[in-house]
Amino acid sequence: MSTHTGGAPDAYGRPGLPPPPPDRPVTIAKERVNYLNVSYGVRSWLLTTDHKRIALLYLGAITVMFAIGGLFATVIRLELITPPGDMVQSETYNKLFTMHGVVMVFFFLIPSIPAVLGNFLLPIMVGARDLAFPRINLLSWYIYMIGAAFTMYAMIAGGVDTGWTFYVPYSTHYSNTHVVATGLGIFITGFSSILTGLNFIVTVHKMRAPGLTWSRLPLFVWSHYATSLIMILGTPVIAVTVLMVALERGLHLGIFDPALGGDPVLFQHLFWFYSHPAVYIMILPAMGVISEIVQGMSRKQVFGYSFIAVSSLAIAMLGFLVWGHHMFVAGQSTYAGLVFSGISYMVAIPSAVKVFNWTATLYKGSVSLDTPMLYAAGFIGLFTIGGLTGLFLAALGLDVHVHDTYFVVAHFHYIMVGGAIMGYLGGLHYWWPKISGTTYPEGWGRVAAIIIFVGFNLTFFPQFILGYLGMPRRYHYYPPEFQVLHVMSSAGASILAVGYLLPLVYFTWSMRYGKPATANPWDARGLEWEIASPPPTENFLVQPVVTDATYAYGAEEEAKIV
Repeated sequence: MSTHTGGAPDAYGRPGLPPPPPDRPVTIAKERVNYLNVSYGVRSWLLTTDHKRIALLYLGAITVMFAIGGLFATVIRLELITPPGDMVQSETYNKLFTMHGVVMVFFFLIPSIPAVLGNFLLPIMVGARDLAFPRINLLSWYIYMIGAAFTMYAMIAGGVDTGWTFYVPYSTHYSNTHVVATGLGIFITGFSSILTGLNFIVTVHKMRAPGLTWSRLPLFVWSHYATSLIMILGTPVIAVTVLMVALERGLHLGIFDPALGGDPVLFQHLFWFYSHPAVYIMILPAMGVISEIVQGMSRKQVFGYSFIAVSSLAIAMLGFLVWGHHMFVAGQSTYAGLVFSGISYMVAIPSAVKVFNWTATLYKGSVSLDTPMLYAAGFIGLFTIGGLTGLFLAALGLDVHVHDTYFVVAHFHYIMVGGAIMGYLGGLHYWWPKISGTTYPEGWGRVAAIIIFVGFNLTFFPQFILGYLGMPRRYHYYPPEFQVLHVMSSAGASILAVGYLLPLVYFTWSMRYGKPATANPWDARGLEWEIASPPPTENFLVQPVVTDATYAYGAEEEAKIV
């Protein structure tokens, strides 16, 4: 993407600075001022309104939450190595998988890419100096931390055992665990998502650089724009639903509890009306990341740019119309089930469009198999498996057989872990030189990507077989004939844990010992690659003007491909 910024690059590679007068000596500072070193101290970070620093605050917070959620998963897999359920009791096991789901879904997967990579990159990609509402952006982080504190209190005080779906009437009447505290944490954190989505939408509408028309927006921005629509429209529904659960527990109102005249199926409608679109809150940003990596690593204009952009909006809209496929066995009418099944197949079409276009972009491209590309390739393969198995669950007859089995667990993790987390890690590796100003060891990056891919498949593919054979999810006591598959899954989880630990180690190492990164280490296209690494506090010293189409590679690059 070519830009005109009103001046030649300065001695540090920043655009827009005019050269010094001839009679004045050029002085180069020992350390270039950027968003990381412009100020020091805890106060400067906790009160910052710089979107880049706020992104790093989110990065630290969600990394801690990922570690906590992963710890719960580790204990679960250790418990499932043997059939008798001899490590923890049933009540403890119920709390383990509940807290694993709550922490991973609400405090890691949903905020991960938007809050970290979206916060850091979206203003730069549209040529803005910050998000539209910098103080609200900081407020969203504090709201996230307050919500996380309530949920962590519930965990420390004894946990919650309802499952992350909080199905009634168990959660409203029978459970003696900390349902209200956990729900309050989720309720508060929902406002963080709403504020982030609002900030993104206003920024895209009002703060784009001159020349950056809608047809020139990076696909990363399109995916976050669609995600923000879901955040604003869907999150209030889950917030009100959780609030009603708390009110029913505290005031014994007859909303969901049939003993009080309520309707438990109403809860499922409200919960899944948000929670299925929430799947796209997790996966759409990852799709935007993959679009950027694919074009950067193949040195080609993205194939079918407009189709990928429109497919993001189509996924966001259709995602609100398929919640009923979670309720095929809940007693809804056959006709409603048929409608939800048909729309569920329809929502697969825009996802398939993306996979096809990514593949077509890579075809005959000058593909570099660097670490981000390995994560992108892993994403495409794992997401495709997850999407295809989702079609099994969208079929009424098959869903009756595999509902509430490990087949659902495997499908969900192929989308969320194989998709969202692979996209998140791919994005971190792709933009890490821009974020930190340093490079990570490429060899270790490739090793970690391969370990994660192998460990993931060994962990979750056996669960498809377990589910098809009838192994129910959420059970820690199972027949001995399932042990081999469970041992394989637990062994894969140990490999996966090593793979996830490696990036944490070498990213931390690179902050101190990594080589300085250039402004555009991948020779990619986009406004973020035309400013220094790490970026200055104001992003652009002079307003950029976009003159070319998105991902416009010149004749030289095209000649290399041919």
